[in-house]
Amino acid sequence: MSAGSIRILLVDDHRIIIDGLRGLMEPVVDIECVGEAANGEEALFALKHLRVDVVLMDLDMPVMDGVEATKRIKAEYPDVKVVVLTMHEEAAMVKELMEIGADGYLVKNCGRDELLLAIRGVHAGQRHFGSALLEGLLQQRQESAAQSGLLKELSEREVEVLAALAEGLTNKEIGERLFISPRTVDTHRTNLMKKLDTHNVAGLVRIAIKAGLVR
Repeated sequence: MSAGSIRILLVDDHRIIIDGLRGLMEPVVDIECVGEAANGEEALFALKHLRVDVVLMDLDMPVMDGVEATKRIKAEYPDVKVVVLTMHEEAAMVKELMEIGADGYLVKNCGRDELLLAIRGVHAGQRHFGSALLEGLLQQRQESAAQSGLLKELSEREVEVLAALAEGLTNKEIGERLFISPRTVDTHRTNLMKKLDTHNVAGLVRIAIKAGLVR
């Protein structure tokens, strides 16, 4: 192993994953696995005693999960790079890890070449987020911006009716809440479908959720 090799800490609570990653990287001349940990707490302990360049971090672990561990590592060891390696591919999770300083994010079905590319990239000072993950995140942002833009075209009353529809209220219940007749509610619903280019209440509900009107 050369003196200039990238020193890796493996963090995962599944032995088979640790063993698999070790076996995968063993033949790679510029990467060396110098330690392993089964949770975030063990990872922080290891970093006190080992010189590590890159941490490969699982998210779902006992004692201290990967999100908290990543926060702590980036605060206490800012020069250490963290690449998240997980089964989670939700855009919200990727966004959260990006915001707390993770240098890379890969799902566990990624190929060996992409994993090695991510390790070398973050060690060189780049950030690496799987292309499919970034596409999903970008699409979510675009959809959210589009939905917010659409709501700007609605009147205050139409936004109130949209939010109530998304809660699952009937025309009668919406009318009672907003002190308007069920027929007026129906008119607002028809206008909402036209303005928001959807053909049913389910479409209106999806738009209301994306726009943050309901949780």
